[in-house]
Amino acid sequence: MDFDYSANTRDMMERLETFMAQHVLPANQEFHETVARGEYPLDLLNKLKAKAFEAGLWNLFLPDLEEDEPGTRLSNLEYAPLAEIMGRVYWSSEVFNCSAPDTGNMEILKKFGTPEQKKRWLEPLMMGEIRSIVGLTEPDVSSSDLTNLSTTIKRDGDHYVINGRKWFSTGAKHPNAQLAIVFGVSDGSPDADRHSKHSFILVPMDTPGVEVVRDVPIMHHHAHEGHCEVVYRNVRVPVENILSNEGDGFMLAQARLGPGRIHHCMRTIGQCELALEMMCDRALERQTFGRPLADRANIQDWIAQSRFEIDQARLLMLRAAWRMDNEGARAARVDVSAIKVVAARLQTTVLDRAMQVFGAAGITPDTPLSYLWTWGRALRFIDGPDEVHMMVVARDELKKAREARGRNLQHYVRPH
Repeated sequence: MDFDYSANTRDMMERLETFMAQHVLPANQEFHETVARGEYPLDLLNKLKAKAFEAGLWNLFLPDLEEDEPGTRLSNLEYAPLAEIMGRVYWSSEVFNCSAPDTGNMEILKKFGTPEQKKRWLEPLMMGEIRSIVGLTEPDVSSSDLTNLSTTIKRDGDHYVINGRKWFSTGAKHPNAQLAIVFGVSDGSPDADRHSKHSFILVPMDTPGVEVVRDVPIMHHHAHEGHCEVVYRNVRVPVENILSNEGDGFMLAQARLGPGRIHHCMRTIGQCELALEMMCDRALERQTFGRPLADRANIQDWIAQSRFEIDQARLLMLRAAWRMDNEGARAARVDVSAIKVVAARLQTTVLDRAMQVFGAAGITPDTPLSYLWTWGRALRFIDGPDEVHMMVVARDELKKAREARGRNLQHYVRPH
């Protein structure tokens, strides 16, 4: 395994860092002021998106990007450090058309959409002209097991009728949110295979019966794009809106979630790097009892420990990206679960230390630290809770142990 950044990746990193310094960071204040007024900073983002498109910093997350499609084709390993850089300004991924859940939605539309579906939805998504949401999680069932999800997608002649309630549909507040990709039960028969009874269906957001009920706060704050509860009441869409085939929903969900999970982790590592840098800056400039905080042994321990943990997480993330590129998403499934747990816990740990070094200022909106801490805590649920991913890793270890059962006892345990 070779995780060294290629010359192309280093060039892209330099270009992206320059763009961030020249365009994104100077707009940060305006972004937050606009959001504080309860407005979506659409004009600001559209101006930045046009600049990013012109600069060739566009759709960087798609390894199978074709020459006639807008963007720059990069592998997962090449994209990783770029996502880190974007993560330092948490809202900036939209500038480069690399935002969740659009990235995952584009991936499955590209792989499984019909030519008509791609023309209507994928092309404007890839151009950044519209935004989309995904309807997976439900408030009334344990959504970590997708087979529990109970929204119904029933065939009625030339249409499907959708009924159900979803929440944490990220992006539903966006002014340009035009498409929901909804997961639900299309085969409700008692003898239906639990992994073949669900489907994904494409639902225009302006379809009668689609209602954005509320923007659900995360740790008592609202995200600018919204993590919304959406109700679907007798929503009728044509049969051609089914994605892939009836019963393929579980398979499509697994294909969609793998890359999206690792993208979150890439951005998280960038946010932890920012927190460590801010922690060090604060420790050098602040004094207690006549000495800089940086001279205190406990502060030095926090800084060192953070560096160890960030570098370890980055290596684990790069290994998962490498395996996805070289062996496929399914082969990397256990690695993705591992970094998903590690990255979320890393974020709350490093951010907590940084907040502590900043004192009371660390829990205010004067720095990004408290927001990033809450996002790290939310990440322990997003795309699957820690417990499910730990189960995946543990089962893989136990499977290997069963296959080699007795080997260690034979060679390493002394007989009595």
